[in-house]
Amino acid sequence: MAVPVILDCDPGHDDAFAIWLAAGDPNLNLLGITTVGGNGQLAQTTRNAQVVCTVAGIRDVPIAAGADSPLTRTLQTAGDIHGASALDGPVPPEPDVDLDPRGAVQLLHDLLTDSPQPVVVIATGPLTNIALLLRIHPQVRTKIKEIAWMGGSTGRGNVTPYAEFNCWVDPEAAAVVVAAGLRFSMVGLNVTHLALVTPEVLDQLAAVGNATSAFAVELLKFFRASYQEAEGMAAPPLHDPVAVALVAVPEIVTTVHTRLDIELHGPETVGATSVDLHNKLGRPANAHVAVDLDADRFWKTVEDAIRRMR
Repeated sequence: MAVPVILDCDPGHDDAFAIWLAAGDPNLNLLGITTVGGNGQLAQTTRNAQVVCTVAGIRDVPIAAGADSPLTRTLQTAGDIHGASALDGPVPPEPDVDLDPRGAVQLLHDLLTDSPQPVVVIATGPLTNIALLLRIHPQVRTKIKEIAWMGGSTGRGNVTPYAEFNCWVDPEAAAVVVAAGLRFSMVGLNVTHLALVTPEVLDQLAAVGNATSAFAVELLKFFRASYQEAEGMAAPPLHDPVAVALVAVPEIVTTVHTRLDIELHGPETVGATSVDLHNKLGRPANAHVAVDLDADRFWKTVEDAIRRMR
């Protein structure tokens, strides 16, 4: 039976692939999409989610807009990577997918409450919406099977020396969610940097030959150029769909059960994920942290999902 999931995201080039994988993998049942400010302002990330669904012909999945700023901080976006629209590259179609008027937190609540099975919440942006959900509707905790998050790192960061973007944008939200006592999985930079968009990957996606793959290739051409300029990486990592792959095909991503804490105050380390892989602090394990990726199988899974799109 397919795993029911909700995708909370901030599209974003890599979020687009997370949406397509969540909608196209037969092991998943995508119940809804919620958006948050992150890679772009909320209005941009929400429109981008609509665009991505329009391109792929995803019509039966509600989309709701969520938090436009972090819990306590001013939103910082990632225009250097994702461009002015947060989804630069191809010319986007006019979205033909409506927004759900309930908003993200209410949609999350309703989908969780109505699901006969516990739901996996996959988050590929700042965790603001999920923190608000747990604060406003704590009773839905029993309906959440797992929170799978693309964020953090067991090593260095990508926006500061120690902080990864999704955590750095709203570390207070990440701390709330990690402390909630739910099953929590973290897919960080240490693993997503194994999911590289090589020329071979571009060729494989182009060979799919549908409208979604054509749009995907144009997205990745822009994404590759951005990473080359900003990070000096010729082959960029496609972060967000790795968290979806963890849920769809768990054996693709190797995890360890260990201790995770979020740094909130250090002037040089705020937003860092402290992952105690060697149990130096003796604290109880509270997270399943990704440490390896079967990259070939990951890309085949993404390709197969895009093949199922329009």
